[in-house]
Amino acid sequence: MKENAVITIISITIIVLNMMMIIVQVIKNVIMAGVTVAITAVTTVGVMATIMVDITAVTTMEGITMVTTVAVITAVVENVIAAKDVTAAGAGFFNTGALKQQKELKKLSSFFVS
Repeated sequence: MKENAVITIISITIIVLNMMMIIVQVIKNVIMAGVTVAITAVTTVGVMATIMVDITAVTTMEGITMVTTVAVITAVVENVIAAKDVTAAGAGFFNTGALKQQKELKKLSSFFVS
């Protein structure tokens, strides 16, 4: 009888210890899942921030390059147009400034001729 009681107590103790181990494992798994989620979130935010900074820097540099290129092209085109205007003014064709000067010269010449 005493042997049966001892075996029963040992069996109950083993069952209780197993249940406690299961509970500890569940708690550990829950904590690890939470920690994993937190670490993943922090890592993702850090990586995304770095990637966005890199993309923004590249995009900004492309924008600056584009603005610079457009400015250079605009300056070249304006210089070509100005050179054509000067040529046209020198030849007296198709230039409002040259036409105004011609009209003024005609007025002055008519003043002296009259």
